[in-house]
Amino acid sequence: MKKRALISVSDKNGVTEFARSLHDLGYEIISTGGTKKALEESGIPVMSVSEVTGFPEILEGRVKTLNPYIHGGLLAKFSEPGHQEQLQEHGINPIQIVCVNLYPFQQTIAKPDVTVDDAIENIDIGGPTMLRASAKNHEYVTVVVDPVDYAVVLEELKNAGEVAKETRRKLAAKVFRHTAAYDAMIAEYMTDLAGEEVPEKLTVTYELKQSLRYGENPHQKAAFYRKPLGSEFSIANATQLHGKELSYNNINDADAALQIVKEFAEPAAVAVKHMNPCGVGTGESTFAAFTKAFEADPVSIFGGIVALNREVDQATAVKLHEIFLEIIIAPSFSQEALEILTGKKNIRLLTIPFNQDNKAEQKLTTIEGGLLAQDQDRFTYEDATIKVATKREPTEEEWKALKLGWKVVKHVKSNAIVVNDSQMTLGVGAGQMNRVGAAKIALEQAGARAEGAVLASDAFFPMDDTVEAAAKAGITAIIQPGGSIRDDDSIKKADEYGIAMVLTGVRHFKH
Repeated sequence: MKKRALISVSDKNGVTEFARSLHDLGYEIISTGGTKKALEESGIPVMSVSEVTGFPEILEGRVKTLNPYIHGGLLAKFSEPGHQEQLQEHGINPIQIVCVNLYPFQQTIAKPDVTVDDAIENIDIGGPTMLRASAKNHEYVTVVVDPVDYAVVLEELKNAGEVAKETRRKLAAKVFRHTAAYDAMIAEYMTDLAGEEVPEKLTVTYELKQSLRYGENPHQKAAFYRKPLGSEFSIANATQLHGKELSYNNINDADAALQIVKEFAEPAAVAVKHMNPCGVGTGESTFAAFTKAFEADPVSIFGGIVALNREVDQATAVKLHEIFLEIIIAPSFSQEALEILTGKKNIRLLTIPFNQDNKAEQKLTTIEGGLLAQDQDRFTYEDATIKVATKREPTEEEWKALKLGWKVVKHVKSNAIVVNDSQMTLGVGAGQMNRVGAAKIALEQAGARAEGAVLASDAFFPMDDTVEAAAKAGITAIIQPGGSIRDDDSIKKADEYGIAMVLTGVRHFKH
């Protein structure tokens, strides 16, 4: 009895060569639909599934492989006498190789004009069933879901006459990862379609983008995964033009820089160290914006990551080249800028399509034994209901500065305080256990530049001590959420010093 291979794929890359090699090795090929047609057109003898089952495809092809003549051949234990007897009794032939990949559900729902009917019709049923059956029975069946594995299967068949058990097990594990990811995408699509905001089970899938040399520290293993159909406006979809590969910490810092620079419509530059901004600047040009970001903290920017929301031109590249930076992120680099910056061997240059939609995604944070899921903090200054709480209202220049500070403080680790003017940050206090401690750090960093500047806080003031410290440093306006039972104390203190205080009603904790 000839050995059999069942081949039915949507991704036809390399399939005719694979099938021809199996035929030459003595395998009888079973196939369906478009795959069968492609193999026949290449001159490869093919048997249809209907010939095996004795039953035609029905329901517009929805039912064709779901049949005991197929699944009996996939699930039988070939070495089990009872199974052999049942196969012979029912005239079922074993199938030794299964090569299947699935209806293109991901590609279908990625289309901007996709309909629900199109999406539903591209949910494969028979394919996953055959794959799972074959993978379960990998003791006897070789199952291939990825064209990249054709070569290793053929090599082992040619050299040893069979596929090694270890290889069959690896291929089976790959199948279960594949079908799990496929079902996760369907589950996500159907959950969104049904409007379920907090489903009883959260099933997510990611694709390997890059193996990393190590994680946060050299003794930790790590890898970088990308969400299928995730936001194009992300580090996961960046194009690297130059430099050595990204590290775990690089990726985290780069994401932090990108999230801040996304806040700005005007030319802006953001410098990040350890996931906190050390300098943010705006201006009429990329050069002016970066100059401000650099002047904000010329010490901390050393070894940092810079994100800009406009093309890097020659003048800006010259200034960037003067500093040791790990990564520069921008929508694009001029040819002159590239020639300057690529003179440094290791600096990473990344481009990201800033004109793409900024797709909202859930933020997932792992804890030991669990996972936290929340919406991204997309609440902006424009979304807030602004209230002037003090006797004095901000001046026009102060309003500009308050808006900039509110955009930045949202992205600083809590407790967070930012001191800034209308074009740049002057001091950043991040991740402190009390708010006045964060304020003291930011004000000390700002130094004399705090005179006439503004202060932004990510959460309310529990006491009036932060206002007191700000006033003594020369701060003239403050923006904060409000909501403390002692708001009146802070407002009274601001009035005492002639500070304009604005309440937004929204906090921006970032842990």
